[in-house]
Amino acid sequence: MADTFQNLLLGFQVALQWNVLGYAFAGCVIGTLVGMMPGLGPLAGISLLLPATFGLNPIIAMVLLGGVYYGAMYGGSTTSILMRIPGEAASVMTCVDGYAMTQNGRAGAALAIAAIGSFVAGTFGVIGLMLLAPTLAALALRFGPPEYTALLMMGFFILAYMSGGSMPKTLAMAAFGLLLGMIGIDAMTGYTRFSFGVIELGDGVGIVPVAVGLFGISEILMTAAAGEGPKVRIPKFRELMPSAREFKDSVGPIARGSLLGFLIGIIPGSAHVISSFVSYGLERRLSKHPERFGKGAIEGVAGPESANNSAATGAFVPMMALGIPTGPVTAVMIAAVMVHGISPGPTMIQNQPELFWGFVASMYVGNVVLLILNLPLVGLFVNLLRIPYAYLYPGILCFCILGCYSVSNSVVDVWIMLIMGGVGYALRKFGYDLAPVALGLVLAPMLELSLRQSLAMSAGDYTIFLQRPIALTMLCLGVLLLLLGLKPLLSKKKDWRSKVGLDEVPD
Repeated sequence: MADTFQNLLLGFQVALQWNVLGYAFAGCVIGTLVGMMPGLGPLAGISLLLPATFGLNPIIAMVLLGGVYYGAMYGGSTTSILMRIPGEAASVMTCVDGYAMTQNGRAGAALAIAAIGSFVAGTFGVIGLMLLAPTLAALALRFGPPEYTALLMMGFFILAYMSGGSMPKTLAMAAFGLLLGMIGIDAMTGYTRFSFGVIELGDGVGIVPVAVGLFGISEILMTAAAGEGPKVRIPKFRELMPSAREFKDSVGPIARGSLLGFLIGIIPGSAHVISSFVSYGLERRLSKHPERFGKGAIEGVAGPESANNSAATGAFVPMMALGIPTGPVTAVMIAAVMVHGISPGPTMIQNQPELFWGFVASMYVGNVVLLILNLPLVGLFVNLLRIPYAYLYPGILCFCILGCYSVSNSVVDVWIMLIMGGVGYALRKFGYDLAPVALGLVLAPMLELSLRQSLAMSAGDYTIFLQRPIALTMLCLGVLLLLLGLKPLLSKKKDWRSKVGLDEVPD
């Protein structure tokens, strides 16, 4: 432990240098702005800045890109809360209760809790990265294709169990998302599927146009159908901060989201997206008043925002300790360091301790910078609501179109966004939850690839999932949750049979 704090002191000596602090501040500001823009997530921001890091020393390059990464995690919540448009995929769940709080005149409180929760979760994640990196990274190495398949399946079962609505509807929306994820080039064979000759669909349907369409465009259509803009009360200055009750209600969700997000974050895949969905479902299940979720529950903002920020930090555990990227973002960051002749992993921690510990210390500093940046700007963000509806929503529509187009410079993405906006409008009219569609789309490629790799390992024998202890345990937990979720449906069926007297009819 003494060595750890001595190394951390070395890291702060590096991170608190003026040039490093300047790049950390720049990365946080750029990341926040990138996260607020629909279509520009952390991957796009880091990719655009990558060439600019080639002339920098490795420590400054890592600090700059790291600031963009967790800055984007912060910024994505702003448009989700104010306009129901997720800045990136991890902010999808924040839309639900965050936007409802905005309509209730509590936009300032929602933004403040999102910033505070992100700060606490980010700090917790850095502590975990510092103390538990070797042990947790070794655990992640034990995950092969069968374990990934079981984990992703369990994720869907958890979603179905924790959903407060109808389980059949939730599973139907998740299946719809999985079907969308099947479009594009087959990763195993190279054949193009379900693209109908549209070349741009070779890479599949992007999460950005789908998420912006389902949540942003559908909200514009819902508002237009209502005949008038949403009546949002502009809060007074003293109402911009959360009340004592809201702070109290947020403590548990922030703590649980921080721990849950970090543990999920060390597993390769879209951990920050999965963690936000699981955290929202968990808070809804644990709440004494689950009916408040979807109508402006502060827990529905605090939990997912904490989880996705903690997961973003947890993703650095296998990257820094073992040199294993957990997703596209960490893969780009590894490339940025390797340009300088340094490979992340155990040898880097031993041979370049100032790089590893300097990066860890810079994350502490970055979280403080983001908190200082975001809390004073809450009032400024809330004042966006003063813009008249007749000007605000057409501007949002143009912003969505430009954001989706800028991802890959494709008009097809714009059409996908508009089509999904119409689909989202229709589904919301029939009472369907849209969030599982986004989750299914994100997880579909990973689930299909890991399933087919597992079957290739076993020559088509499905019992491989029963032969692997970790996979078997996760599948059993998933099935148990599914059965628990179906129990209310079976009880309703039994009550219906009793009412019509079917139970008295002899077999």
